[in-house]
Amino acid sequence: MKGVLRLYEEPHPQSCVMLASWPGIGNVSLIVANYLKDKLNAREIGEIDPVSFFEPVGVMVKDNVIEEPHFPQSKFYYWEDGKTGKGLIIFIGEEQPNTKGYELLSYVLDAAQRFKVERVYSCAAAVTRIHHSEDSKVWAVATKHELIKELKKYDVVLKGKLRIAGLNGLFLGMAKERNIDGICLLGEVPTHAVQLANPGASYAVLGVLTRMLGTSIDLVELGEIAQQSKEEMGEIVKLATAEFIDHFTEPIWEQDESDEEE
Repeated sequence: MKGVLRLYEEPHPQSCVMLASWPGIGNVSLIVANYLKDKLNAREIGEIDPVSFFEPVGVMVKDNVIEEPHFPQSKFYYWEDGKTGKGLIIFIGEEQPNTKGYELLSYVLDAAQRFKVERVYSCAAAVTRIHHSEDSKVWAVATKHELIKELKKYDVVLKGKLRIAGLNGLFLGMAKERNIDGICLLGEVPTHAVQLANPGASYAVLGVLTRMLGTSIDLVELGEIAQQSKEEMGEIVKLATAEFIDHFTEPIWEQDESDEEE
């Protein structure tokens, strides 16, 4: 499909890596990518034409006027370290396509190779039985055994065997097909809260990722959001527990006499 990959500029850093991100469980990946993009003031340098991968199923209405169809955006952003000359490309996809995901990833990796990216990163959620009040640990996997030694330098969990669903996982598999080094960082998310955004998991992942990138950003804001999210989750659990008790239990004094005789 001609013209699908649109690059407005092509910087030439001394070395370059890429972080690619799509929505997923807990929105761990998108929170990481957007926070990193905003804190680094990364500039937009390109996009992938969404018409080839998405089909709008409706429109929005504002002040009784129908707006034009909206397509999910898939954009590239760029930041360069002025001291080291190292470049970072951040790709953010607003949605995962229902079909042609493999084809979409091909264009992302085409861009990576045009920028001579040496390594790609992705992020995801590791669904586990932690309590929502616990701090998330970070799991890590890589595209080849040689990178595992490097991962051991960081405070990450090496589970050995797992499955990473969606494009955040498939991206690394396709990078391996092209012999591009890749690492995926997964933030722990409680099994009972997979439908909710989890900034705590993203906070943990960013802490490791920025160390790997050799980049320093202010994580205070995200840390505060993560703490607030924990407190809100605690309130949700309390309310849910209270409703469960009210619905499924019956006080002794409300039982009838026949029940008491039994």
